[in-house]
Amino acid sequence: MDMMSEVVAVLRRGRPRSQRVTWTAPWGQRFAAVDGSAGFQVVLRGTCWLLRDGEEPVRLQAGDVLFLPSGAEHALADRIDAELAEACEPGRVAGNGAVEVPASPDHGLPGEQTVTLCGAYELDLRFIHPLLAQLPPVVILRAPFDRGEPLRDAVELLAMELDRPGLGTDHLIAALLDVLFIHILRACHDERVLPGRAHSWVAAIRDTGLRSALDAFHSDPGHPWTVAELAQHAAMSRTAFARRFHELIGNPPMAYVTWWRMNLATALLTDTDQPMRAIAQRVGYSSEYAFAHAFRRERGISPGAARRTGSRGNLPHSAVRSRNGVTA
Repeated sequence: MDMMSEVVAVLRRGRPRSQRVTWTAPWGQRFAAVDGSAGFQVVLRGTCWLLRDGEEPVRLQAGDVLFLPSGAEHALADRIDAELAEACEPGRVAGNGAVEVPASPDHGLPGEQTVTLCGAYELDLRFIHPLLAQLPPVVILRAPFDRGEPLRDAVELLAMELDRPGLGTDHLIAALLDVLFIHILRACHDERVLPGRAHSWVAAIRDTGLRSALDAFHSDPGHPWTVAELAQHAAMSRTAFARRFHELIGNPPMAYVTWWRMNLATALLTDTDQPMRAIAQRVGYSSEYAFAHAFRRERGISPGAARRTGSRGNLPHSAVRSRNGVTA
């Protein structure tokens, strides 16, 4: 499993939700901040304004994708001075489907329509990865996307299924939302979307050598990795690789390796009934004792104590925050 796939698999919780909404002018809707989620808005037809407190309004047009990695509060409206309806939570909608929001009866005849696709992915904040956490609170992926481009195709397929549901719709929508999430993350790390970012995970993902090394590690986190072996995957010398890794990511390679192994171990301890020996081997330790010692050193509690909490949702932040300095 490559890096992005494994990170998403560990972060994701529950099923993603989405709604296809038809807005009739005049309209304005505030969306509440949703902790533990990554939200999105796609303008399928028409135009609207993105409104955020303390920020300049931004006009969105058909095909634009608005991504909110941390579920930030925002509003959409047909005009800058629109009256905004009470905040709703896109991540708490009752189910997938299509809804229509009529014009306010206080404003005379209805006007133009705007169609949006909104939704959210539920995430476990204590396993948040810098890949997501270092993105800006709001990312706008501008249209037009070329026909045949995966992001555009994913949006169109999802909108069609919400508009005309059929057999297997619930399963298909969940799968399409997963596809959309990956393509949004890919687009967010494109140089054209977020230029610069010389010292960050965005830059690390764009570095072919570092990404090869990261993919190799995430494809087999239980392998007894060394800096020299990771450097081989990056086609770099050990010294050059270690320097480049620290320069872009901010931590030594093995600090990151240990941090992610502990994230994965915590997820396995609290979400599965796998025996301790199997978990130890999965994350690169030859014995339960070595694993328990490393886990306690990094997380401040024993693996058994982490497992007894029952679910990831009950673990204190101190039990999932690495002590080696790797942070999101």
